[in-house]
Amino acid sequence: MSRAALLVLADGRFPAGGHAHSGGAEAAVRAGRVTDAATLEAFCRGRLHTGGFVAASLAAAAALGTDPVELDRAADARTPSPALRTVARRLGRQLTRAARATWPHPELDALAARFPKGAHQPVVLGVAARAAGLGALDAAYCSAYEGVSGPATAVVRLLSLDPFDATGVLARLAADVDLVARDAVEAAGRVRAEGTGVLPARSAPLLEIAAEAHAGWPVRLFAS
Repeated sequence: MSRAALLVLADGRFPAGGHAHSGGAEAAVRAGRVTDAATLEAFCRGRLHTGGFVAASLAAAAALGTDPVELDRAADARTPSPALRTVARRLGRQLTRAARATWPHPELDALAARFPKGAHQPVVLGVAARAAGLGALDAAYCSAYEGVSGPATAVVRLLSLDPFDATGVLARLAADVDLVARDAVEAAGRVRAEGTGVLPARSAPLLEIAAEAHAGWPVRLFAS
């Protein structure tokens, strides 16, 4: 197992399209819920322990070899917002392209053929981790970290927040990322015996509602 592969997959510069998305931060900034480093930290922590935990569990299950079709259905069922489902598939399609170019693998080819419009991004992330020779915990860490680093990076642009302050937020969230990644792997490990229904289904209704509103904005900096 190559730890360098983990760094490549988790790198924000990996061409998977995430730089164009704020993870809900743009809507939160406009609504006045994120105004500084402290409110950004609260936003990221809430996102991490709800949708972030669900995404990390899906990624871990995919890395363990669970059927991507079943996982994609499970992801759909856990994403009430049509806007967020569209975003998840768009990001999944882009990640599939990047992963196939980086780590050619039959499972990625099969995923691209089965989901021409893209599978949910966490599912693709788990399959990409398998293709790169990584494990379920690696996939969960990538997913969990991405779930907080994306909004933090976006808020630097949206509010001209000091990058040092944004990085400090990510450092303070390290223990939460550890916890979510470990719990995600534990949940994913039960799927083989108990089915995908055992995966977490935590929700963040305000994020879902904000995503629908954001999708209708005529002018926006980020795609979501």
